[in-house]
Amino acid sequence: MTHRSKGRKIGKYVVRVGAGLVLTGLLGTVVPRTTEAQSVDVRVYDSHHHDYHNWDDHEDRAYRRYLAEKHYEYREYQKQNHRRQEAYWSWRHSHPD
Repeated sequence: MTHRSKGRKIGKYVVRVGAGLVLTGLLGTVVPRTTEAQSVDVRVYDSHHHDYHNWDDHEDRAYRRYLAEKHYEYREYQKQNHRRQEAYWSWRHSHPD
């Protein structure tokens, strides 16, 4: 193997490694990080009390406390019927943080 062919192989290797590092860096900024806590704030209207509530991690913990206290199996708030949602907000207004 000549000196010149070794140089080409090293050059190709450097280009491939460099391209891989650049691609990794770009993907790191585009792909959302799944290890970080995901918190989506949603506003929920309480029709019985005529007010809005922010549904965030804090509210979700309160909701799970409510379900445990009432011995209800977990079900997403949005999938609860209106009567159960209204019962939650009545409980929540009497159990402030």
